[in-house]
Amino acid sequence: MQALLQTLSDQLANLGAWTKRFFRELGYAFSLFLRLLLTFKASFKRSVLIRDQIHFLGNYSLAIISVSGLFVGFVLGLQGYYTLQRYGSSSALGLLVALSLVRELGPVVSALLFAGRAGTSLTAEIGLMKAGEQLSAMDMMAVDPIQRILAPRFWAGVIAMPILAAVFSAVGILGGWVVGVVMIGVDSGSFWGQMQGGVDVWRDVGNGVLKSFVFGVTVTFVALFQGYEAQATPEGVSRATTRTVVMASLSVLALDFILTALMFNI
Repeated sequence: MQALLQTLSDQLANLGAWTKRFFRELGYAFSLFLRLLLTFKASFKRSVLIRDQIHFLGNYSLAIISVSGLFVGFVLGLQGYYTLQRYGSSSALGLLVALSLVRELGPVVSALLFAGRAGTSLTAEIGLMKAGEQLSAMDMMAVDPIQRILAPRFWAGVIAMPILAAVFSAVGILGGWVVGVVMIGVDSGSFWGQMQGGVDVWRDVGNGVLKSFVFGVTVTFVALFQGYEAQATPEGVSRATTRTVVMASLSVLALDFILTALMFNI
């Protein structure tokens, strides 16, 4: 009985320590997020730093985003055609492909790819700077590393993510057109006409842009936070990189459900 009580006490102590550590990290993450938001005006005064990071994050992610969007469009065109054909609605293929991409697949898949390509790169870069004591050296020189290092990367990710999602959706629609019109033989006028008449700019495209903006904020912040808080060792940086992919991907999927529920119930 005494051993059971001791084991229960140890478990409760471990749970309390984990809870305390969780809320401490959560509070620090929220504080860092607010500090990044407050750098908006100062960061855009030095827009060249943001421009370079947009090139680093966006341009280097463009290839995987474009190729992935093309093949997703191929699959949507093929699967959508055979599904709609059962109901005699194959002419609505363009509408199906466009709505699937601009509402859901464009923002979500782009964010997941962005987390795997750009997010891990950000975490590794910041983690290695911390391991090499570059951030500590900047502190000693009275240079705020959050203002100089984290903020340009944060705002660059926020800007790049909606652009990449738009490219993904555009290339995906083109891929759906290639499969549906060129390969299968759906009428081109029906493909584009149904899309033009059924896709609402504000309700459909606007919701997709809003989602991609939220995903950009989330993925970029998770990557920067994990890199900034990584242990200053090679093992610590590798674990932080892994946590970035896991946490950013789960956050994107959870936020997608919440945002979809809110958008289509308004």
